[in-house]
Amino acid sequence: MKYRILFLLTLVMSLWSCGQSEFKLTTETTAQANVIASMELTEKLKTTPFKLIAQTSEGKSEIPFQIDGSMIYWKTPAENAEYSIVLETASIMEPIQMMENEGQLEIYQNNTKVVGYQMAVQDVPEGVDPAYKRSGYLHPVNTPKGKRLTQIQPEDHYHHYGIWNPWTHTVFEGDTLDFWNLRSKQGTVRFAKLLEKNTGPVFGEFEVLHEHVVLKGEEEKIALNENQQIKVIPIDNHQYLLDIKITYQCATDEAFNIIEYRYGGFGWRTTEEWDNQNSRVLSSEGNTRKNADGSTARWCIVEGKLDEGRGGALMLSHPENYNHPEPLRVWPEDQYGRGDLFVNFATTKNTDWTFHPGEEYVLQYRLLVFDGTMDESSAEEAWKQFAKPLVYTLK
Repeated sequence: MKYRILFLLTLVMSLWSCGQSEFKLTTETTAQANVIASMELTEKLKTTPFKLIAQTSEGKSEIPFQIDGSMIYWKTPAENAEYSIVLETASIMEPIQMMENEGQLEIYQNNTKVVGYQMAVQDVPEGVDPAYKRSGYLHPVNTPKGKRLTQIQPEDHYHHYGIWNPWTHTVFEGDTLDFWNLRSKQGTVRFAKLLEKNTGPVFGEFEVLHEHVVLKGEEEKIALNENQQIKVIPIDNHQYLLDIKITYQCATDEAFNIIEYRYGGFGWRTTEEWDNQNSRVLSSEGNTRKNADGSTARWCIVEGKLDEGRGGALMLSHPENYNHPEPLRVWPEDQYGRGDLFVNFATTKNTDWTFHPGEEYVLQYRLLVFDGTMDESSAEEAWKQFAKPLVYTLK
């Protein structure tokens, strides 16, 4: 299946305090159907109830929208639609659901769980070293049909947790520390606080605080604070976007040094259903599982067989990320004989990175999660729209 790609369309509008109750939105560009549009709210609209009305060939209809900060977001219903703002109370629709359940924050699309974020510490199987416990990761990440793409605590790597992002080789206060390989008992990353959550008819989002904790016997020290802003944006019944914005700040007056290493950062341990016979890796540079490891990429398709169908995700790296295009860590085809799959945007695979006190450091990633398959041209178009959204203005 070839996918329609999300365009982030920014519309700018002015409203005048002249007694009007309806205001037209105009643009010089024709919008496609089934894309996400956004508009900056005026001061008047921040305090006044309103409806968003679309005029299409089928007539006029009210469009569900969602407010996030000073922006309004909606999905375009058709090509050549015309929009107007009507100053009256809008109807409420909320197809994105979010709930807390047994230590996990769950997000549902069309009543199907698509994403779980783990707040509570996940215990380990009986007989496994308790050092492998942790929290603050995404699992399950499912396709819109509910097919699972992630796994946690596999027997070969008990420290693998779905989609997660610890650093492997670091130096803090003169000590060399590993926050990835938990069995070293040098450091860990944990969920600290749920800062915000928001749901609506266009997307669901939440923000959490992670702490990178140095372990020294019975003592603990927080070396690095990490905010994650996670947004789930449904596109249609076959695909959704999972946006992850990671912001780092030193937790002390000491620098946090990430040293060049072959893996670390934004990683995905895929479903155990995939092996070297039923899954596929393809990067933006045309590399496959045979030669993607160590190459750099803007995006990477990872997909395979799921029950009787197929599904997967397109991994996208933002051009403003450090060391972009980022190096990939991809397990070889003969991993453990059957070809188990792990894919990682390993930011520091070929360079060091130092975080200085008082500064912020940001990484942004997007997963386009889908049922079916994805082709190279659709993946490239998705990255372009992630990298540089289209901007609409008034005539």
